[in-house]
Formats: sequence, C-alpha cells, structure tokens
Amino acid sequence: MMLERFVEKLLFASRWLLAPLYLGLSLALVALGLKFFQEAWHVLSHALSSTEADMVLTVLAMIDIVLVGSLIVMVMFSGYENFVSRIDAAGTDTLGWLGKLDAGTLKLKVAASIVAISSIHLLRVFMDAHQVPNDKIFWYVVLHLTFVVSAVLLGVLDRIAFASHRSH
Repeated sequence: MMLERFVEKLLFASRWLLAPLYLGLSLALVALGLKFFQEAWHVLSHALSSTEADMVLTVLAMIDIVLVGSLIVMVMFSGYENFVSRIDAAGTDTLGWLGKLDAGTLKLKVAASIVAISSIHLLRVFMDAHQVPNDKIFWYVVLHLTFVVSAVLLGVLDRIAFASHRSH
C-alpha cells in the first residue's frame, strides 16, 4: 500500500516534466514573432516596387505565421491547463477559452488550424502556379485534402465518442 501510494504520487508529480516543454513553445513563439516582423519589413520596404502577386504572397506568409503562432498559444495554454496545472489568471487579462478546452477539443482545434494553414499554403502555391510543376500542385492538393478529411473524421469521432460528456 505504501509503495502504491509512492508510485502514484511520483506519477502524478511527473506531469511537471511537461512544463519546460510548454515553455519551449514560448521560445518558438518568439522565433515566429521575429520571422513575422522580418516579413512585415519586407512588405513595407518593397511596397512600391513589388508586384501585387508578390505582395499578396508575402502577406499570406504573414497570415500563415500568425495562424501557427495562435496554434502554439492554444496548445501551450490548454495543454498546460489539461496536463500540468490550472493557470491562476486572477487580476490579469484572461482568455475566454482558457479552462474550457479538453484534450479532444484541443485536437479538433489543432486539426482545424492545420487545415487553415494548409489552405493558405495551397493558395500561395496556386498564386505562383506558373512556376510550380503540375504534379507538385496535384500532391499539394492531395495533402491538403488529406488534412481536411482527417479533421472532419476527428470531428465526427469526437462527436460520436465524447459529445455527451461535454457541457460546452
């Protein structure tokens, strides 16, 4: 009985091993921020000399970066809350969804974000289609459709298996 209690406490405490990983995601967010402002500088410094297509492609890259950054924040906060500890946001700005995302909902949001990111990447490929071989475009479309079908199937499975357990 004493050994069992020790093992259970040790296992429960091991969740804190995830905390440095979530902190590491914040470093990735800083790197994305730097890349975003590099792209913003590129847009501003070449605004008059760029073609409309080049400008749109660069702005789409910036949108891509923002979506990935939002995905990182979502995974960082909800993962920490679900698997490590509740975040005490008393007295500070709080996020409306904080504390409401369980692991299943987080998976669906990640899948939807991946579809959105893939859509933007595919749009960038289409805008530059004259320079991309047709077989490569085909595989981009197949990959995007794979993401879409996967996200839909995750949603259907989640609804079948867990919808009755959720209150929101």
